[in-house]
Amino acid sequence: MEEKWKQREFDLASVADLCSGSSSSSPGKARFTFDGLQILQDSHQILVNVDLLTAQVFKLGPVQSVCIVEEGSDVVKKTSYSKGATLQFRNEEDSAAFHCVVQQWKKEGKVQGGNLLNGTVVTSKSKFDEKIESSSAKMYFHYYGQLLHQQNMLQDYVRTGTYYAAVIENRADFMGHVVVDVGAGSGILSLFAAQAGAKHVYAVEASEMAEYAQKLIAGNPTLAQRITVIKGKVEDVELPEKADVLISEPMGTLLVNERMLESYVIARDRFLTPNGKMFPAVGRIHMAPFSDEYLFIEIANKALFWQQQNYYGVDLTSLHGTAFQGYFSQPVVDAFDPRLLVAPPTFHVIDFTKIKEEDLYEIDIPLKFTASVGARVHGLACWFDVLFNGSTVPRWLTTAPGSPTTHWYQLRCVLSQPIYVMAGQEITGRLHLIAHNAQSYTIYLTLSAKMWGPGAEQGGILQTSSCKLDLKEPYYRMSQPQAYALAQDQQQPQPLLQTQDIHIQSQDLNESEIMQQPSPNSSVPINSLMQNI
Repeated sequence: MEEKWKQREFDLASVADLCSGSSSSSPGKARFTFDGLQILQDSHQILVNVDLLTAQVFKLGPVQSVCIVEEGSDVVKKTSYSKGATLQFRNEEDSAAFHCVVQQWKKEGKVQGGNLLNGTVVTSKSKFDEKIESSSAKMYFHYYGQLLHQQNMLQDYVRTGTYYAAVIENRADFMGHVVVDVGAGSGILSLFAAQAGAKHVYAVEASEMAEYAQKLIAGNPTLAQRITVIKGKVEDVELPEKADVLISEPMGTLLVNERMLESYVIARDRFLTPNGKMFPAVGRIHMAPFSDEYLFIEIANKALFWQQQNYYGVDLTSLHGTAFQGYFSQPVVDAFDPRLLVAPPTFHVIDFTKIKEEDLYEIDIPLKFTASVGARVHGLACWFDVLFNGSTVPRWLTTAPGSPTTHWYQLRCVLSQPIYVMAGQEITGRLHLIAHNAQSYTIYLTLSAKMWGPGAEQGGILQTSSCKLDLKEPYYRMSQPQAYALAQDQQQPQPLLQTQDIHIQSQDLNESEIMQQPSPNSSVPINSLMQNI
């Protein structure tokens, strides 16, 4: 919608209350605002406020119109229009322009909005509303609007401690700068930014948690004067100034679940200055094939219930196949022993500073591994890390197996048909993620074992197994890593396969350094991290 008509006013030769029963009229104005349309009598007294999406505006003649406002419904749901005004324009040109603006409002889908201190929320049907199912959004914002869930995240000391360290150790990036906290939740990151000397922080939060955040921030008065809480989606909010820094915790399971990364990218495009910084700036999805006979049997056994032929006289076996596939369509969320990995991991980089929102709608990752041991491969294990590329101390937050467990745990996609590999054999495949409107992704996984040994270069695929999973509906196993007995040929402890930490020397993010596979000993111990807080 063009700015030139957002606040446009039309002088009226006369305006009269449609329902007063009086023939008296007086000059007035028709004023378009963010809320819709105001019809004023004597140019200052509001005669009627109009929601243009539900009101009816009719042209009665070249310069005469009538506006009828819906006031409600009767018991049988029949709409009652009982309020309105007749409008007399000064000329045909004004009349035509007025009706043009009305149609533009209806076309753009503008609805009510409100002004907030230092920011404006225009609650139009935004891009978020168009791509996300309303019931999913309602549940999502309800979940994050509860203090017990915020507490769960705050008590993840790896998460909270790493964010604190990343901000405080990089005060130079925050000192005297404007910061936007995207999806502020409890407001903890906004408070960290203020502690680091931010000039002003705009904490944008769409859920009811915005009210708790306001209360928490007000309870810290020395910081509160530099923080403004704005309740609304980043897709809708208007801010009075650009940000030098964006800070957010947009990561979900497998990094991309809940699709908040898209909102983070939208906030970047809307609010961040060209040379602004993002905390975090980069994410990586790590993947490796794994072998876990216990997990496979556990999932397969869930479907045994449906193999009963006489359950209260009912044969359930016709549903066994469907139930079996259903259990294997759930990604498993838990912490696992990294010794279960049968090949060194690979990773896929998502650069939050460069990626387009639309690129997150579909993520296609080719897979290629070389088996370290002979084993039955039960699926693909995944985890993620993110980089806070601070000017002073770059820092990684990792969810890798073998590292201190976070509330994200790790994720495993389990094949209903495992494949067999020998040490040195090549494993190929594809991890394909397609976003859906329930704020998550459908996962398509394929793993294949190539021919191995003499003459393998002339051969092709020996075995292939595929599965389809819904990232929205995982199996929350949540167990701590089990003590797995070493096989006879593995009595010597194996080094953990870790990929989570990279030491970056320069201030600028170097793409070749992101892509470099770090050494197994490059991780930062959590006790060292906590000592920095």
